[in-house]
Amino acid sequence: MFGLVEKELTFNWEEFQALPRVKVFADFHCVTQWSRLGNLWEGVSTKYLLEQAGVLPEAKYVVCHGFDNGWTTNLPLEEFLSDDALLADTHDGMEINADHGGPVRGMVPKLYAWKSAKWIKAIELAATDQPGYWEQNGYHNLGDPWREQRFG
Repeated sequence: MFGLVEKELTFNWEEFQALPRVKVFADFHCVTQWSRLGNLWEGVSTKYLLEQAGVLPEAKYVVCHGFDNGWTTNLPLEEFLSDDALLADTHDGMEINADHGGPVRGMVPKLYAWKSAKWIKAIELAATDQPGYWEQNGYHNLGDPWREQRFG
């Protein structure tokens, strides 16, 4: 975790696993118009992580960085701070495998799945919006499934 934070955070796998854990029961919505209802995600609350890092007042956005060739996605800070947002390492009691974004993927259930970044390696807090890969390629900047915000 870096950028507009009071304290940068870095965790190895053992340290991440030792952090306080949460479980979130939520649906999963894909931009291609399918949903998977009733998922149980487990991991570390994004709110907890940001409390540990200390968010600077000028931070308004989050940029999630993936291990896949510089891929990113952007989120308003308030979405990343949602009570149901987490960095998940299990789904329905099973470790998240590499095909589905493991070992750790972001999970922001209130938004379409592309905002739930796979293969997370870093989280950046920024003052300005920085559209990520899919947003630069025509997807909506926010991605609220209840508003059908698929494409920009």
